[in-house]
Amino acid sequence: MTKPFAVIGNPIEHSRSPELHHAFAATTGVDLNYQKILAPLDGFSAAVEDFFAHGGVGMNVTVPFKEQAFALCDQLTERAKIAKAVNTLWMQDGKLYGDNTDGQGLVAAIQALGWSLEKSRILILGAGGATRGVVYPLVQAGAKQIVIANRTLPRAEQLVADLTTAVQAELSAIALDQLSGEFDLIINATSASLTGDALQLPESLVFHHAYEMAYGKPSSFLDQAHARQVPTSDGLGMLVGQAIEAFYIWNGVKPELKDFL
Repeated sequence: MTKPFAVIGNPIEHSRSPELHHAFAATTGVDLNYQKILAPLDGFSAAVEDFFAHGGVGMNVTVPFKEQAFALCDQLTERAKIAKAVNTLWMQDGKLYGDNTDGQGLVAAIQALGWSLEKSRILILGAGGATRGVVYPLVQAGAKQIVIANRTLPRAEQLVADLTTAVQAELSAIALDQLSGEFDLIINATSASLTGDALQLPESLVFHHAYEMAYGKPSSFLDQAHARQVPTSDGLGMLVGQAIEAFYIWNGVKPELKDFL
């Protein structure tokens, strides 16, 4: 029997989730149908209830509904509780379960590149939801120090305060215009890549790998890393990685990330 899945968001047209899940299904022999659902901004919970009431098995959640999905769940995984956002939903014993696979997707993408996270020092640019979702999985994967940089310092400080009890690593916050020091990895989780705002990385900042969470768009962040001849990657691997993790939760089989890059 064909299992129904969907991704829900607003906008949703750009989502690559259906093609990814159909590709995973083709290689693993899972019989599924995966649709896009455009939900009205005020109609998220009704759309989710309708989907599961009509036999839906699992649902991915994208912008701007991840926080609403978090609030809707009866049961949450540890990483979803810490992220305070949910991108993967399923029903079990009449209860709505939620997980956040974004951070694990990032970790899998970095590991697939052969970059070591063991005892790593990481700088993350941006203190929004994307950063909140990845800190815990990065620490679980071995990061020993994470510095969060943000234009408005209090927001980064608040995020560090929120996460300190949840993660066993050295967390700190700095202002985006105070960047300096040496890091194994720098991750761009700001919207600068999405809005085209140029972010200038100072000479006093030394880094050995650069990961851009966005994908398919020009990135001044990656341009600057290339100029320094540092290994780089855009966010396609993270997108594929989070989709693989969701597929695994729902179907119990895990496709190989490197087969889909």
